[in-house]
Amino acid sequence: MPCAPSGSGGRAMLQATGINKSFFGNRVLEDVNFDVKAGQVHALIGENGAGKSTLVNILSGNLQRDTGKVVFDGDTVSFDNPLEAMSAGISVVHQELSIVPQATVAENIFLRREITNRFGFNDWNAMYARCQAVFDRMQVDINPRALAGSLSIGMQQLVEVAKSVVLNAKLIFMDEPTSSLSEKEIDELFQVVRDLRDSGLAIVFISHKLNELFEISDHVTVLRDGRNVGTRLTAEASSDEIISLMVGRSLSKLYPERSASVGDVVFSCRDLALFGAVKDVNFDLRRGEILGMAGLIGAGRTEAMLALINARKRASGRFELNGKPIELNSPHEALGHGIVYLSEDRKGSGLFLDYDMVLNVSSCVLDREARFGMENRKAMREATWRYVTEMDIRPKRPSATILSLSGGNQQKILLAKSLNADPKVLIVDEPTRGVDVGAKAQIHKKLRELANAGCSIILISSELPEVLGMSDRVLVFRSGTVVADLDNKAGVLTQEDVMNAAVELEGLAV
Repeated sequence: MPCAPSGSGGRAMLQATGINKSFFGNRVLEDVNFDVKAGQVHALIGENGAGKSTLVNILSGNLQRDTGKVVFDGDTVSFDNPLEAMSAGISVVHQELSIVPQATVAENIFLRREITNRFGFNDWNAMYARCQAVFDRMQVDINPRALAGSLSIGMQQLVEVAKSVVLNAKLIFMDEPTSSLSEKEIDELFQVVRDLRDSGLAIVFISHKLNELFEISDHVTVLRDGRNVGTRLTAEASSDEIISLMVGRSLSKLYPERSASVGDVVFSCRDLALFGAVKDVNFDLRRGEILGMAGLIGAGRTEAMLALINARKRASGRFELNGKPIELNSPHEALGHGIVYLSEDRKGSGLFLDYDMVLNVSSCVLDREARFGMENRKAMREATWRYVTEMDIRPKRPSATILSLSGGNQQKILLAKSLNADPKVLIVDEPTRGVDVGAKAQIHKKLRELANAGCSIILISSELPEVLGMSDRVLVFRSGTVVADLDNKAGVLTQEDVMNAAVELEGLAV
């Protein structure tokens, strides 16, 4: 395990004491204390629904606390809105990027806070110079005049960080900033975080990835059920201890045992191609098998599965289910054959955010649940309640809208929606993205139970430990095609095995 960085820390930048918050009588934060020092990276971690977002929203002016005291940079504060917090020196880098793609980098950074000259016009030279000075401080090579949409996701994330630096922030909250980044982009972001820490900023880093927290943070605070259950020096903590604090129990096995046997071929794909993204993809999927798909970002895994169900118009492809040729001309037709795709983008294409759990869980099977041409709400509620109970979805209120749920509980609803369609072949794309370690264990257990019951599963994940821990076999993608088919029934496949295939150039592994 990497040692935590040795940020020396300085004066107390933030001291929150006795913070309480309730919504409609439901206690979300209870007597929470949270301290952050200047010149340190302080990790904030907890299961989905533990209260992390509520605490950050209170400290950044988005929500009002019920009781408690907040001291920031030596002054007792009570922010009425985020602008007051930003003016005081508190900034938030959100998980969801708020970049305007058609605007320049400088226009994005100074949006609604433009520098003007003495005549009241925008002083773009001053803004370009200020941007360049910030990028020089962050030691990143970004052109302030470039269109933001032309940058990689990683560079766009650094632009979001630059917004905070331009505001002369003293404390920056970073909420899941690496969720969509490649390993190289994560390394670049971490170097910027270290540089900002060393220049005296206080940084609160929120992530579900324990390896990141051990790599980047100096201290870690764990929330569970709205309470602060412990703060540790990162260098003196272990992953087992942090997990135990998070979930209130030990998770000795993050991945369930593999099934004893895998059956005959259920689904076959031949000559799958998508113009400009996928070519000559061939594979077989067996009954009860979890088939992992690995590869670098942009290798074509997601594109191949979207082409398979024709969500993106494919150039070619032939398919068999249980030995018989089938047509897959649309996602709906695929669903009719029992082939279900769980999207990696739960908010954009996976869930209906303004609707309740019941309608979301039943959205793939409304025809099946109908009686006399009308919705059978009783059957829909019963199905939803079954998944709410089995998967510990919170709040345990099927009438709750998806927008009111934490990210991890939204992900569980997305999985419940897919399972409710009774799939023969289930394609899960990044099934645990943005999910805490306890919820990950629940999702992994559910997927393995489904495979043991005879369902065939395709698992796409950018987290190699997840691919290796869950898969019976791994297909490695590179440049839109499958370059390796690796057996993993014994669970001895290594990350090096996969990465050597993923980055092999002209027959030479690097």
